[in-house]
Amino acid sequence: MAMFIRNSPALRSAANSVRIGVFSMAYSKLSEGTDITSAAPGVSLQKARTWDEGLSSNFSTTPVTDIFKGKKVVIFGLPGAYTGVCSHQHVPSYKNQIDKFKAKGIDSVICVSVNDPFTINGWAEKIGAKDAIEFYGDFDGKFIKSLGLDKDLSAALLGPRSERWSAYVEDGKVKAVNVEEAPSDFKVTGAEVILGQI
Repeated sequence: MAMFIRNSPALRSAANSVRIGVFSMAYSKLSEGTDITSAAPGVSLQKARTWDEGLSSNFSTTPVTDIFKGKKVVIFGLPGAYTGVCSHQHVPSYKNQIDKFKAKGIDSVICVSVNDPFTINGWAEKIGAKDAIEFYGDFDGKFIKSLGLDKDLSAALLGPRSERWSAYVEDGKVKAVNVEEAPSDFKVTGAEVILGQI
């Protein structure tokens, strides 16, 4: 019985679905030279905040153009708040190197995830990264989809989410971009790699 389960086509399919993004670069619209604001026209993100802060701001959003225009930005995307690699490796790599980014003239280091801004806020506070990194929710996935970095993670019970990726952007233009072969990987999207690309 154990052999049957291990070799089950359904189980193999689920495992392959979790090992996502093998061809992610082929389908991603995001590449060096891309104008990220043109790739995501009219798209806005939701800055991490409490529910009360959301109410008081009338649930305002931040246009992507405001995030990148005239700025040097390092942005990284990940599958979801409170998930393993995201919490224990990806975000801490940026949090721990924030002084090096500032020394290189980076205006902001941004984390974006397909989550609501309230979940992102609670997570950012829990992992103690909110003072170093700006967190944004892409609650409907429009930003990620517009960049071709969306991925169905239903096999991991997450639904439509994001690839694990990072980019260095100057005045909206992508200067460097990295996408993991699978969102469970953490090989090319950490802080050390992007620091070497600035």
